[in-house]
Amino acid sequence: MLSKEMTAALNKQLNTELYSAHLYLSMSSYASSIGLKGAANWFMIQYQEEMVHFMKFYTYINSQGEHVALGPLDAPPNEFPSLLEMFEETLKHEMFITRCINELTERAVKEKDHATQIFLQWFITEQVEEEENDREIIGKLKLIGDNGYGILMIDNELGARVFTPPAAAAA
Repeated sequence: MLSKEMTAALNKQLNTELYSAHLYLSMSSYASSIGLKGAANWFMIQYQEEMVHFMKFYTYINSQGEHVALGPLDAPPNEFPSLLEMFEETLKHEMFITRCINELTERAVKEKDHATQIFLQWFITEQVEEEENDREIIGKLKLIGDNGYGILMIDNELGARVFTPPAAAAA
């Protein structure tokens, strides 16, 4: 059974995950518009992953006898100065999400809400992976700088990413 405070916090995170999806969808579209089809693919997969995260929260809240409260979303940026800055923004956003998940976990610990603690463990692990991937790409982009050939090589690498839904995507 979720407390009213935990329900509100989970709903806030659910809406944050939906904003994340919108952010990455915007980045995908922008990357496509500037001819970086590989980056567009990478961000589209990121969008799909965020929608899985959203649905995990949706399903969990409902499974606990509560209901989802969708709220208004801020519009994400629609243009970005460079591919490097897109990924730096991605890392910054994922670090924000990590803080949010950690705060939710702390609330669950404080409330002795063991079910929510277990539910959130998947997200903790996921955030470690998200930040690591972003840092790796940023490192490569910094290494190549403004070299067009290097950007095309990385774009090609980003295009190889494939969406793999987690085993229990809606759980």
